[in-house]
Amino acid sequence: MAELKIEGLRAGVAGKVILRGIDLVVRSGEVHAVMGPNGSGKSTLSHIIMGRPGYEVLGGSITLDGEDVLAMPTWQRAQAGLFLAMQYPTEVPGVSLDAMLTAAFVAGDRDPESVPALVGAEASRIGFDERFLTRELNVDLSGGEKKRNETLQLGVLNPRIAVLDELDSGLDVDALRACARRVEAATDEIGLGVLAITHYSRLLDELRPDVVHILARGQIRATGGPELADELEDTGYAAYVGDEPAEPQALDPFADPFGPGPFG
Repeated sequence: MAELKIEGLRAGVAGKVILRGIDLVVRSGEVHAVMGPNGSGKSTLSHIIMGRPGYEVLGGSITLDGEDVLAMPTWQRAQAGLFLAMQYPTEVPGVSLDAMLTAAFVAGDRDPESVPALVGAEASRIGFDERFLTRELNVDLSGGEKKRNETLQLGVLNPRIAVLDELDSGLDVDALRACARRVEAATDEIGLGVLAITHYSRLLDELRPDVVHILARGQIRATGGPELADELEDTGYAAYVGDEPAEPQALDPFADPFGPGPFG
């Protein structure tokens, strides 16, 4: 059983506070949906969990099975079992999908020779065209195919906790169904815990949430069951946003997510 615990998390960027005290606990087999309007801090939360440079943690903690996640570099968070499906997957010229996953298996003391078979099986499972498997990572892929690629990586790597940052954006109906059902299946097959960030309830028609959180103005304003997502379809976010000025925007989502350094 894995447990990702976020307590009192406050964070900002460029001297401006974005998250104002987030409390969440995601356990194995659970699906937590985080919904909210633009600028509410959803993507900021995902990037801080995974350790993207440029953000400043002002208070609170993030732990995975009691281990201090905030003290870990990004690679160590991944090795500990955290996975981030990015809203805007990065193109990595010169690096193939097979090479990346093989390196991850070697780093995690897993059998790298099993990678090709696992990749082929996952590609078939989610309808990811095999001609894309030999391309450089995410290069010249459509937005939807990049999301399938992220889902394929999740299926091969078998993380303990997956953070999905708007997995549904850029997907057509068929691709959305394939990706969401694959993640849903992982909650049963390997006990995957999921923190799914989304604007819309359509993702949750396939990826059935146990808990729905409304994030607005950097705080969780409401928590409930799947019916809370249905309510938003009728009422929108007005009740949770009010007339306060908009929050500062997070880092440029199209910028290099790793920033300067060895991953740049």
